[in-house]
Order: sequence, then structure tokens, then C-alpha cells
Amino acid sequence: MTIIMKPNERFDKLIAELTDWRGKTFADLRRIILQADPEIVEDWKWMGTPVWAHGGIVCIANPFKDKVKLTFYEGVSIADPDKLYNNGLEGKKWRTIDYFKDDKIKECELKDLVRSAVAHNLAKKSTK
Repeated sequence: MTIIMKPNERFDKLIAELTDWRGKTFADLRRIILQADPEIVEDWKWMGTPVWAHGGIVCIANPFKDKVKLTFYEGVSIADPDKLYNNGLEGKKWRTIDYFKDDKIKECELKDLVRSAVAHNLAKKSTK
């Protein structure tokens, strides 16, 4: 019998399985994103990618061996006045923030970026 997990349960499981610094970083990112927008929805796409969405995909996160990558789906269209993006700067759509072991998350700035991404999605949706 296959047990179907809800997306938030899959997030919990992923974080629990990351027993090093990446688990804490991922959990902190999740908390900050959910605090930034209480209407954001957690989901899974593309065979196992954690996704946060509101009016469309806001961002995705993936743990790698040496980092946790937070990718803003429409990052090129979202202003980054605090210069959080540190990777994927040449892409035509996405922008990323790579968090390494001793990196500190700028909570207020990240919340602002999440809110801007949501506003962008909702504005785009309302013009359709």
C-alpha cells in the first residue's frame, strides 16, 4: 500500500532527513517564507522539488552537498535591492541564492523578496 504524504509532511520529512547544517538552513528558509506570506502554499513539483506558490510559483529550494539553493522562479522580474541573489544572474528567468554552511540568512530582506515575488505573480495574474 502506498502512503500519500501531504506536501507539508514531505517538507517535514526532507528537513528531518537533513541531519547536518542544511536541515536547519532549510527549516529557517521555510519558516521565513511562510512568515512572509501566510497565504503561500507548499507543494512538490518535478519529481520531488519543494515549491512555495501564491498566484504561481514563488520559489523552490533544493539541498545540495555543499549548499541549500533557493531559486526565485521569476527572479529576473523581481527587484533585489538588498543584493540577495548570488547565483544564476545570467539566466533569462530564474535567480538564486546559494546558502553555504556558515552563511547567515538576512530574514527581513528575504521576506521582502518573497513578498515582491508574490506581488509580481498576483499582478501578472490580474492582467490576464
